Amino acid sequence: MSDVKVNDNKDPLLQPFSIKRVCFKNRIMSTSHACGIAEDGMPKDRYQRYHEEKARGGIALTMFGGSSSVSGDSHWNFPLINLNDDHVISHLQSFAQRIHAHDAKLMCQITHLGGRSDPTAGNRLPAIGPSVGRETLHRAFTKEMDQHDIGRVVKAYADAAVRCKEGGIDGIETFSGAHLIGQFFSSVTNKRTDEFGGSIANRARFGLMVHDAIRETVGDDFLVGMRFIVDEGGDSPMGFDECLEIARLFESAGTIDFFNAIYGKLDTTLALAVDCMPGMASPLAPFLQAAGAFKKEVRLPVFHATRITELASARYAVREGLLDMVAMTRAQIADPHLVSKLTRGAEAEIRPCVGATHCMSEQRPTCLHNPSVGRENTFPHQIQRTLAVRKVVVVGGGPAGLEAARICAERGHDVTILEASARLGGQILLAAKASWRKDLVGIVDWRASELERLGVSVRHNRYADIRDIEEISPDVVIVATGGIPDLDWISGAEYCTTVWDVLTDNIDINDDVIVYDGTGRHAALTVAEKVRQRGGNVRLMAIDGALAMEMAYAEQVIWRRRSYEIDLSIELDQRLVRVEKLGNRLHATFANELTGIEKVHETDQVIVEHGTVPLDAIYHELAPTSWNKGITDIDRLINGQEQLASEDGQYVVYRIGDAVSSRNIHAAILDAFRLCRQL
Repeated sequence: MSDVKVNDNKDPLLQPFSIKRVCFKNRIMSTSHACGIAEDGMPKDRYQRYHEEKARGGIALTMFGGSSSVSGDSHWNFPLINLNDDHVISHLQSFAQRIHAHDAKLMCQITHLGGRSDPTAGNRLPAIGPSVGRETLHRAFTKEMDQHDIGRVVKAYADAAVRCKEGGIDGIETFSGAHLIGQFFSSVTNKRTDEFGGSIANRARFGLMVHDAIRETVGDDFLVGMRFIVDEGGDSPMGFDECLEIARLFESAGTIDFFNAIYGKLDTTLALAVDCMPGMASPLAPFLQAAGAFKKEVRLPVFHATRITELASARYAVREGLLDMVAMTRAQIADPHLVSKLTRGAEAEIRPCVGATHCMSEQRPTCLHNPSVGRENTFPHQIQRTLAVRKVVVVGGGPAGLEAARICAERGHDVTILEASARLGGQILLAAKASWRKDLVGIVDWRASELERLGVSVRHNRYADIRDIEEISPDVVIVATGGIPDLDWISGAEYCTTVWDVLTDNIDINDDVIVYDGTGRHAALTVAEKVRQRGGNVRLMAIDGALAMEMAYAEQVIWRRRSYEIDLSIELDQRLVRVEKLGNRLHATFANELTGIEKVHETDQVIVEHGTVPLDAIYHELAPTSWNKGITDIDRLINGQEQLASEDGQYVVYRIGDAVSSRNIHAAILDAFRLCRQL
């Protein structure tokens, strides 16, 4: 390491750090992840802008290309970067120029998926591995690699590394873990009896050959690291001691410059959701101590990322010498300007990562409550102030209303919120009732803090009518009143209880309960959990063919695990038809979605989740007399353009979020953001 000037700011996170000739201006980085926006296997403009925002926001190092492919037989059915093609070089060059313009560094992950490759995707080639086998998560049966396969894949790694160097980026990392190099490491997946199997030295041989070839082709001045599992945990034979022995083999070989430490196994959905990318169901920084213990035993610098979402944990990690660089990957998704806010002493303004794992959904890269993520070209993160200041009334203080008020205030408008209840937050306050989803309140708390900073007037306990609104003489009215539980479609609705009744403790829970899940969202499961926690007997009847259908996979698997823990009775493919009262009991008729066969279930209480219907009476009162008749220009909304403004002094009216239709938090916030950012 070379000597570098220490930053005058004494915060350990803002101190520079060097490896060889590469100097990182601070200790905060983002790790490579599969962000899902590569186009034709290339990191084109949208991909680059997503990462450039972090560089613009002050990060020292952004790594990209989670699972970038070095070979034609390494492929998922997912947009990954293809490093097996010289066309990638020009894209890397423009990428590097963008990131370097902000005094940040750029690295790429290069890997071969091995047995995780999908033989039905890409080139439709067999998955390869050290031995014949099948991973639970990715499902392919592997072809055992012969000597030719080993030689060509080693060369493919080296060729990919050269392309990265020619692309002008600052370095690469390989991935061991559950990818091909890690599959050779593990005695579970490596059953070979030749020089690549058996002893630890033999199982490390393939990875050592890969790094020898990389170093020989890129030279000593290009950074090469390894994303490395320091302990698989549980009953895995690859515990801390075995992983450390492998790490020391690589240190002795002198072919790598840093370790990027990870913990746990990655071969099941639960492992991904709990070990690799844990969300709010897991504690903060769960494996920081394991990474720190590893750092004490190795000579090379150590990076680490796993749910380090707030600066206190990150600062502790660097100050105590547990890490050299701390990766706040999902925190940087939530707020790519995290570092610049830290630097200017505005930590309170940092948008928090609440661990919702929305960024792991199929629509990635997304953040549950940052709608700009992945949409940087259309919806920039920074809000521009306007000279045409208007008086804005927002009716409703749920997620849509809070975001609308925040954006309008950032624009410089005079904003008032009229909220019917005593607290801001709307349905988020109900969502946070689940045992593991309490951190969702961070979405509300941050916005409430921002509204206070921006001088927004918040009037609680105001069930607004036209007179309340007209007294303020607004130029713009945004109706964000949300919805109310949808029951009217049920024959026998008068005998049903809503999930809201239960979550707000407005009704007693009986001993024998049926919870109907008509959406595949969180609410029904949250209520079923609450009933079980109180000792009641509950049957969850779901219309879908699988549990939690509308959730990201990380949320699905947490609920699946939770349902086993609480011994929840579940019946799928069941549509609620009617509810009748016979004596002191309810008879709920369900039809099987696949067979049409109806069956009557007797119970004390039927609790229904079927989304919401808009609570939009105030909108329909205001719209006819407004200049725009309550109409939102959808084309202008989609393209990030300003809605047409009134020219004759009349107010305009818009509605957003669940006041339009029953959706989720991200949809509500996106509605507000793209409507208001040009208002």
